[in-house]
Amino acid sequence: MKLKHVFLLTFFILLADQALKIFIKTHYYLGQEHEVISGLSWFRVHFIENEGMAYGWKLGGEWGKMALTLFRLLAVIFGTFYLAYIIRKKYHIGFIICATLIYAGAIGNLIDSLFYGLLFENSDPYVQNIARSASQKGFSGGYAGFLHGKVVDMLYFPIITDAKFPGWVPVWGGETFEFFRPVFNIADASISFGVLFILLFQKRFFNTSDEGFHSTVETSATVNDEVQIS
Repeated sequence: MKLKHVFLLTFFILLADQALKIFIKTHYYLGQEHEVISGLSWFRVHFIENEGMAYGWKLGGEWGKMALTLFRLLAVIFGTFYLAYIIRKKYHIGFIICATLIYAGAIGNLIDSLFYGLLFENSDPYVQNIARSASQKGFSGGYAGFLHGKVVDMLYFPIITDAKFPGWVPVWGGETFEFFRPVFNIADASISFGVLFILLFQKRFFNTSDEGFHSTVETSATVNDEVQIS
């Protein structure tokens, strides 16, 4: 796999991720939800924003947000050099693809954290306003500074809702639960698939078996029945 293939895969993931995020941000108010296909209640779009971690997880406070953004930036810089290294060393193509998925996903969410606070107005679930972007007429300014943007999430798959844990289950017995609860985006999905496939196919990606390996040593010594090996 060549570097240009990694670039193209990264580009298309970022294009899909950012196009969907910008569409949601400029066409939905925060908290708005609807079924993608009428009658298919487990496939929904649900617009939320989070502080930058995958699937809505948070790292508290302004300093936590900045630290998370800087960490992701460093991870992307490291990932750039690492991808170049594994391509040069001709690692398994499957591993390179997985690493690219993780890399592209990290960049996708990093873009939100770096720039969305500057490029979009605030979304308010109470007013139910649709935020304008810097490219739209009437834009009144961004909702946050550099490094403090929120990540846009929208993919929601509540396959099981209003179910209850059996009474014998410790701690959660009798309580209701929902599967799958997290709301995520294409970048989150890209990272998750990359990690999952590495875990599933690690033996194939990192096969170091020496089975079938033979070596032959040439020697000019005379070999006969009197030769003893000690």
